[in-house]
Amino acid sequence: MNDFEAKLERYAALAVEVGVNVRPGQTLVVTAGITSAPFVRKVVKKAYEAGAKNVHVEWSDDVVTRTKYELAPDEAFQEYPQWRAKGWEDMAEDNAAFLSIVAANPDLLKGIPAERIANANKAAGIALKTWRTYTMSDKVSWSIVAVPSADWAAKVFPDVAPEARQDALWDAIFAATRINEPDPVAAWKTHIDVLDRKASILNEKKYFALRYTGPGTDLTLELPQGHIWISAGSENAKGDIFVANMPTEEVFTAPLRGGANGTVTSTKPLSYGGNLIKDFVLTFKDGKVVDIQAEEGLEVLQNLIGTDDGAAFLGEVALVPHRSPISDTNLIFYNTLFDENASCHLAIGKAYAFCVEGGKAMNEEQQIAAGLNSSLVHVDFMIGSAELDIDGIRADGTAEPLFRGGNWAI
Repeated sequence: MNDFEAKLERYAALAVEVGVNVRPGQTLVVTAGITSAPFVRKVVKKAYEAGAKNVHVEWSDDVVTRTKYELAPDEAFQEYPQWRAKGWEDMAEDNAAFLSIVAANPDLLKGIPAERIANANKAAGIALKTWRTYTMSDKVSWSIVAVPSADWAAKVFPDVAPEARQDALWDAIFAATRINEPDPVAAWKTHIDVLDRKASILNEKKYFALRYTGPGTDLTLELPQGHIWISAGSENAKGDIFVANMPTEEVFTAPLRGGANGTVTSTKPLSYGGNLIKDFVLTFKDGKVVDIQAEEGLEVLQNLIGTDDGAAFLGEVALVPHRSPISDTNLIFYNTLFDENASCHLAIGKAYAFCVEGGKAMNEEQQIAAGLNSSLVHVDFMIGSAELDIDGIRADGTAEPLFRGGNWAI
C-alpha cells in the first residue's frame, strides 16, 4: 500500500470511528457525490468492520444537478421528495448515523436564477424539518467530511497545474484533519481535549454578551441565560460521542434571538446554493438583519435571509483563533466546512437546541422561549481576521478581553 492509500484508509477510519462513531448493529446513511466513490467504498468497508448493520449510500452528481436547474420547470423547485424525507426520519428514529461527504463545486449554480435556488432550498428545509430536529438536537450521530473534486480543486488552486490540483487539495485536507499524524485518532482526542478546556472556561464565565470590533465590524451579541459553550465532541441520545465537523477548531454557542445589535463584515467568501457571496455586510437591530450589502451574490444572500422569519436572525456564534492549522495554510477553501474553522463565524438561522441548559428535551416553542432562534436554514459565515477583537461582557457591564488580534486572550 502506497502512502496516499494509507492516508485514505486512515481518513476513512477517522470518519467512521471518530466522526460518526458507528456502533455495532447501527445503520449508517452516507450522502456523497459520484466523484467520491473510491473513498465512499472505503468508508462502507470500515463501517461494516465496525459492526454496522446496514450502510445506505445516497449518490448525487453535479452534472445532473446543474441540468435540472437549467431545464426543469419552475414548479420542480417548489417540491421535495417526501419519500426521502420520511425515510431519513424513519432511520433517525431507529438511531441511524448520518455521514455527509462533500466535494461541492462552489460555482455549480452560477448564473442560475436566484429564485430557483431559493425555492429549492426552502422546499428542502420544510420537508426535512423533522429530520433536522434529530441532528440539531444531537439525538443522532452525524458528521461532515470532505473529498476533493476537480472543480473544487481548480477553484482553490487555480495556479497549480491541472493534473496536480486534486493532489494539492488532498494534501490540505489531510493536514487539516490530522491524517498526517502517526495516530490520527489519538491526535483528535488530544485536540478535542484542548477545545473542551476552552469551552469549560467560557462556561464558567457566563458572559452576558460578546462585543466584536474590527474593520467594518462593531457588533454586540447578547447570550441567552443558561447558554452552553460546546466544543468538538458531541453526545447523542444513546450516550455515544461523535464529532460533527472534521476538521473543527471552534467552540460555539447560541446568541440570544433578539440580542444582536450593530454591523458585521464578512472576511471570507460564503459558498451557498452553488454560488459565492463575497464582501458582504449585515446590520442588526434587536437581533434582526435590517440592512444587507454585498459586492457579489447580493440576490442570493437576500433570498437566504428571506427564507422565513427566523432566517433574519442569528442561530450560532463560534470562536476560532486566527492562528490555526487551517488558517495557517493561507488558503480560501470556498467550502464552509474548512473556511469556518479558519475564522470566527456566525450562523444565520436555526440555533442548536443543546446550546442552552435542558435544550435537548425542549420542543420548538420551549426553545424559542429560552431565547433560541428557529428557522428552516442554518448557514455559517466567516467574520474573523487578524484584526478582530472580542470582549466578554459581564452582567454588570464590565468587559474582559476574550480575543485580541484574532486569537485567544484567555
